[in-house]
Amino acid sequence: MSSYHLFVNYLIIINIITFFIYGFDKWKAKRRKRRISEISLLALAVIGGGIGAWIGMKVWHHKTLHKKFRYGVPVILMIQVALFILYSCYSAKLHYLHHTLSSTLSI
Repeated sequence: MSSYHLFVNYLIIINIITFFIYGFDKWKAKRRKRRISEISLLALAVIGGGIGAWIGMKVWHHKTLHKKFRYGVPVILMIQVALFILYSCYSAKLHYLHHTLSSTLSI
């Protein structure tokens, strides 16, 4: 499996985890139980779970009134999308160059 596929799998897993942790924290909030810290929730978004955090906020109606979440999570998500596009282009260019060099050298 290539590093690109490992990276995509990581993003899928961290976003699923983040989505459910946002839901779990909302569940705990409704029952007045000990909560997951805001820094932990934001950290999940920063380490790749931006989509899961954003969708979790929308689905669970969680942290939508907090400015650091309402504005912070979309900014984190936009940065992550831009970085993913750059990484994808770089990865595709490397693959193309490798394939081109391999076929040129094998002649």
